[in-house]
Amino acid sequence: MNNEVDLEKYQIRTDLAIDYIEEEKKLSGVNYETNTINDITITNVKLDSNNALGKKKGKYITLEFEDVTDSENASKVADALTKILKDLLKIDDQSFGIVIGLGNDKSTPDSLGPLVVNEIIVTNHLYLLSKLSSNYKRVAAISPGVMGETGIETSDIIESIVNKVKPTYLIVIDSLASKSIERLNKTIQITDTGIHPGSGIGNKRKEISEETIGIPVIAIGVPTVVDASVIVSDTINFIYKNYAFNKEYMKTPKSKLTFNNVNYLKHKIEENKEEKEFLLGVLGTLNDDELQKLIYEVLNPVGYNLMVTPKEIDFVIKKLSNIIAQSINNSIHDIDKIN
Repeated sequence: MNNEVDLEKYQIRTDLAIDYIEEEKKLSGVNYETNTINDITITNVKLDSNNALGKKKGKYITLEFEDVTDSENASKVADALTKILKDLLKIDDQSFGIVIGLGNDKSTPDSLGPLVVNEIIVTNHLYLLSKLSSNYKRVAAISPGVMGETGIETSDIIESIVNKVKPTYLIVIDSLASKSIERLNKTIQITDTGIHPGSGIGNKRKEISEETIGIPVIAIGVPTVVDASVIVSDTINFIYKNYAFNKEYMKTPKSKLTFNNVNYLKHKIEENKEEKEFLLGVLGTLNDDELQKLIYEVLNPVGYNLMVTPKEIDFVIKKLSNIIAQSINNSIHDIDKIN
């Protein structure tokens, strides 16, 4: 009798390509490079058609940052995002874009898209009246709502708008899920592969992409939720990291003064497999992916694998929506030339 559990069927929800990438590990069909500019880590991932991640071919660009609650850090992130969007969009005088905010404005973690749309500089009505200044480009914006409210597939609404209005590109914004606590509200992913509305909460709807819509689709997303299983598995790993750090750090005399103020996750900790197994038992023998899948298997059948968001989500989601809207406006319009 085989008592081994097949953990492959217990996949943790994540929309981020970077969640699958491990340092110094070669993956077939996956090419990536990482740079740090102005305290922002930018990872450019390029996936081939047959890639080991099982994700769609295309570019996945990720910005990782520590904080956007002060104006200086927010400005750094906005500048980096603006540059990326300009490179992807390549706007000219014939360009006509629609910015689409996916999500539910009545649910804070899912309200990113609608909040961004509220701050987009829309100009299509001026274009139609021949009153559009040369510093502005033609842009429209809409929040189509969620299927639970409208009863209509979101992609069908967007496809109908595209067929009627005939834009040349779409920018779609949505809230995402991650399988890393550290990336919650501290990551922005930009991709040219489109998006599946609702995929972050396991409610995958029809794809919105160039293949389904017929025009280029740039998707921008921020992970605002994680599975409870992610929090549990990360906590188990943090127990070992805290133990290993304390064991090493307490050897120094100054540690007695600063011990309680040190973030052990910021320090490189060499993993000792024997010590980890001694401290955590069987759990210590599992890698991160296996541990997350095991916790998922334990929580999911009993309905406790909740989707979790940080307590400061109300404040941070507004900051992030401001940054994304500002970056979209700056990448489309000649803001620097506008008085």
